[in-house]
Parts: sequence; structure tokens; C-alpha cells
Amino acid sequence: MDKRVVLVAFNGEAMCFVHVLLNALDMQEKGYEVKVVIEGSATKLVETLGDKSHPFSQPYIEVRGKGMIDCVCYACATKMEAVEAAKAQGLPLCKDMKGHPSIADYMEKGYKVITF
Repeated sequence: MDKRVVLVAFNGEAMCFVHVLLNALDMQEKGYEVKVVIEGSATKLVETLGDKSHPFSQPYIEVRGKGMIDCVCYACATKMEAVEAAKAQGLPLCKDMKGHPSIADYMEKGYKVITF
């Protein structure tokens, strides 16, 4: 079984995004190599969940601390005014596909892609 997964979060609702984080942590605990890509309106949550007072910040900070956030979409973060928050948190901004991360690149590296 291939155990390389990239979870792509598009939804900017915190309650939906937290499921990406919980699944990333669960998969990693079960031996998967997991990468998280933050796209679309989810990019606004970089700043929101980076605040330790937010009720869903703990899984975000844990995933970030484990280096599982592989990429924040540059184009979407620009639109959602989240570029500075991503930079402040040391998160990579990707723009290799017309300003967005290339999902095909992950597939070519053998990752199974799951979108949320």
C-alpha cells in the first residue's frame, strides 16, 4: 500500500479545516507520509489558527510544528490577505502553477491527493 498522501484544504471554515489537521495527525501516527497544502479560502486560516487563543489552534500548531504544511497557495493567500501571516510562520508559499501549487507535481512524486 502506498502511504504517501497530500491533503489539500480549500475550505475556509475552521470547523472543516480542523478535520484536515486531525486526519493529517492520525495518518502520520499510522505511518503515512503526509503533506498538507493550504489553498483557496483556507489560506485565511493561517493567521486565524496561528493565534493560540483560537479553539482550533492546537491541531494547527501541532501540524505546523511537525513540518507537515508543505505549501500555502501564493495566489489565494494574496487574495485572502494571508501572505504576511504565512511568511511570519515560516510557511512555504507555492506558485508553480500560475500562482498556485501544482497538484500534478505531487502526483508525479507518488502522492495520493485528497481534497477537502
